[in-house]
Amino acid sequence: MATRTPRVAVERLRLLLGEAYDRPAWHGPNLKGLLRGVAADQAAFRLHPDRHNIWELTVHCAYWKYAVTRRITGEKRGSFALVGSNWFARPIDASEAAWRADRELLEAQHRRLLEVVDGLTDRDLDRKGTGRHTIGRMVAGAAAHDLYHAGQVAMLKRSLEG
Repeated sequence: MATRTPRVAVERLRLLLGEAYDRPAWHGPNLKGLLRGVAADQAAFRLHPDRHNIWELTVHCAYWKYAVTRRITGEKRGSFALVGSNWFARPIDASEAAWRADRELLEAQHRRLLEVVDGLTDRDLDRKGTGRHTIGRMVAGAAAHDLYHAGQVAMLKRSLEG
């Protein structure tokens, strides 16, 4: 029986993160692909005053990539680029530049999470970060989180079509 190398599971999780965010996937568009071509006014559109828009979903995904990274590394809370947590009212400034900046925040948080995952071994995946979940579960959850909200972005984009 062949023995597993210490990075087989990590590499699978890295691929999963990529398919959910920015790599070709069997399931269709990923989060970054769905955000491509969305203008600031479209990102700010709300179906209902009490519902999130594409812009808020984007920043929310950035925050949770940060949160998973922080829980793996043990970094101090409160180091996210924006004040607050989880949901951030958007837009504050409805300009294309502000929308681009928040998409760049998502991209930066994704790259940072990948850097942290790249430093893991398969054994690391079974240990707990800060919080109650294992590192492996949190990383897989980050990918699932992107896919969940990508579906919401897809639906909101559809509503803009007609």
